[in-house]
Amino acid sequence: MTQLPYPVLTIPNEWDRRGLPAWTYHSDALFDLERDKLFLTHWQVVGHVSNLPDPGDWLAFDLMGERAVVMRGKDGEVRAFHNLCRHRGARVVDGDSGHCKGAIVCPFHGWVYNLDGTLRGAARPESFGDLDRAEFGLKPIEMEVFAGFIFLRFSPGPQPSVATLFAPFAADFAAYGFADLVPAEGPVWSADLPVNWKSVRDVDNEGYHVALAHPGLQELYGRTYRDYSLENGLSMSVGWYGDAPGRLWSVRHYAKISPPRPGLPPHLQRAWTYYGLFPNQVFAVTPEGAQFYHDIPVSAGMTRLTGRLYRWKNESRETRLARYLAMRIDRETSVEDRQLSIWSNESMKSAAFEGFHLSDLEYGLRRHHDGLRAILPVMALPEPPPEDHIAARNAEMSCQTGDQG
Repeated sequence: MTQLPYPVLTIPNEWDRRGLPAWTYHSDALFDLERDKLFLTHWQVVGHVSNLPDPGDWLAFDLMGERAVVMRGKDGEVRAFHNLCRHRGARVVDGDSGHCKGAIVCPFHGWVYNLDGTLRGAARPESFGDLDRAEFGLKPIEMEVFAGFIFLRFSPGPQPSVATLFAPFAADFAAYGFADLVPAEGPVWSADLPVNWKSVRDVDNEGYHVALAHPGLQELYGRTYRDYSLENGLSMSVGWYGDAPGRLWSVRHYAKISPPRPGLPPHLQRAWTYYGLFPNQVFAVTPEGAQFYHDIPVSAGMTRLTGRLYRWKNESRETRLARYLAMRIDRETSVEDRQLSIWSNESMKSAAFEGFHLSDLEYGLRRHHDGLRAILPVMALPEPPPEDHIAARNAEMSCQTGDQG
């Protein structure tokens, strides 16, 4: 087995094989806590700097009631703002991406903002008295760029800077050439799934199900696939392909034509790799391209799956065909995983469900649950408190564990 160049956690001989209790998958009150203490306080990937090649180009990102716009200014700098006009709160841009020529004009009353977020002027300025334009620019959002990818978070949180967080994977990202990625064909993709977001993560956080549930992946790399957990909510999964001919058309032809990338280190050669970031996002990489995807909670019972696809510049015809075949395999896998998520989520409301009993091959799922309980200790309770007591009970348990957040 290929040695990985970063420290991975060893699975203990004895560990608690239980997961989260079923009630945590359908509580509206817990969902509100997840919004405030988990999602808005943790880094979320929005896109890549290559999505914003020119001044005025923008990407929008919505998360649980908050709205962001990331835009390249006339000075070439990329900045993030609340997608919120300072007059009445209207969206200053609408859609998932676009271009503003020279300025941002609010479609409600016509307030005009420069591309750096400063207020250029209000419509009918005489009607506002002594309006200080310097005080009414778009509100900034904390943002960082790492390996070409743009991250933001709406509120301060427990994670360090993105560069510090991703330090174990920095060499991998550099070897792949993340900074040189460009958008692949098509806009952002998204699909709504009638499940709690944790049910999606539970399926994606373990490879135990690959052998039976994903015939395409099993033929491609199932014999070699491994999941690894690291500190700070990071995970890495990898499968090496090409050791056996596949029977499925896409797999057989992909393994045959996928061009080598001799500049990659041994552990990335002829591999599909998945880099996970707590709590809800993954960077998936093949030798031909990359994507990120994340699970955006819409409600306690609805999740929006969304992401963006990328390729490397100046790809050959062979590489483009291999990327197409990889996308076919991945598309079929996604459909299979969505059904598994639905079945898993359904079980959480059944009186017959007695909880998880996890395999060593599902240790990554347990680590994810541990991370959730560390932030929201109320999730450790086997029985749910009354809905209107959940926030207070969580605050009480947080104080007991020394977490005042």
